[in-house]
Amino acid sequence: MDFRTACEETKTGICLLQDGNQEPFKVRLHLAKDILMIQEQDVVCVSGEPFYSGERTVTIRRQTVGGFGLSIKGGAEHNIPVVISKISKDQRAELSGLLFIGDAILQINGINVKKCRHEEVVQVLRNAGEEVTLTVSFLKRAPAFLKLPLNEDCACAPSDQSSGTSSPLCDSGLHLNYHPNNTDTLSCSSWPTSPGLKWEKRWCDLRLIPLLHSRFSQYVPGTDLSRQNAFQVIAVDGVCSGIIQCLSAEDCVDWLQAIATNISNLTKHNIKKINRNFPVNQQIVYMGWCEAREQDPLQDCVYSPVFLALRGSCLYKFLAPPVTTWDWTRAEKTFSVYEIMCKILKPV
Repeated sequence: MDFRTACEETKTGICLLQDGNQEPFKVRLHLAKDILMIQEQDVVCVSGEPFYSGERTVTIRRQTVGGFGLSIKGGAEHNIPVVISKISKDQRAELSGLLFIGDAILQINGINVKKCRHEEVVQVLRNAGEEVTLTVSFLKRAPAFLKLPLNEDCACAPSDQSSGTSSPLCDSGLHLNYHPNNTDTLSCSSWPTSPGLKWEKRWCDLRLIPLLHSRFSQYVPGTDLSRQNAFQVIAVDGVCSGIIQCLSAEDCVDWLQAIATNISNLTKHNIKKINRNFPVNQQIVYMGWCEAREQDPLQDCVYSPVFLALRGSCLYKFLAPPVTTWDWTRAEKTFSVYEIMCKILKPV
């Protein structure tokens, strides 16, 4: 893929991140001229000095129409707690600052439900009475298969109807009266607030990848197998972004071009700074990461990252980018340009 150098790029967008063996979850990428920020959602107390919540306890009162005014997904059958997936629009004012889409329900009236199946949690809530106390904690890495909206703008409309069945991957609306013969008119939900505390859902930094001398690839490490619509970025200190999965092939190309542009601009600026320490006949012309193919008796071929630099009349091969003048004397290999034979290998 040919990435052309241009003005520095800034870009923000939503992608999926697969970190190790975890299920992919939604993150926000923000690309600045010298850094790639990977952010996840969290619930933060913004009253005074911001801090992150562990667990929050909220008491809500059931309404005759709309009930608790929320829907849930998930459960132990998917190795996650039940999470709030929707919040009724007409209760938004009461809910604001207390419950959020993405909150995992840990306890209901003191009953631990973290490891309960979806239907079990639904039944506990149905039988909880007209007032229920929830202990919740925001599930920052909710699996993408839950398809949770990223903000409360996707709230659901209240309803006084409910089906008798529920599914862990479908929204189970919790708006039934706790007893089938109960026809009392209940007051609107009452939400006690913590004095002086205000909560907000925000994007918070998960990982910061400095772009100078970083490398990126769509390939599975050590192979020539390309990931579809996915890539990873690795900083010079080895910090890895994890596998970033884009929503489309076009989006993936846009991200790769933007990241490549910023890395290229940083490299050119760095070359100018380094060249101040070298005479004219020893100036750096180019440097950057490549993948070197090596024959392995146990495998067809193995690829490993190498850092190449063309300086003066020599081509240098490093295992890591040279940072100091002394580093140039410690290259893994040095080739004289006039002794090099180059051959362009076309993809098979």
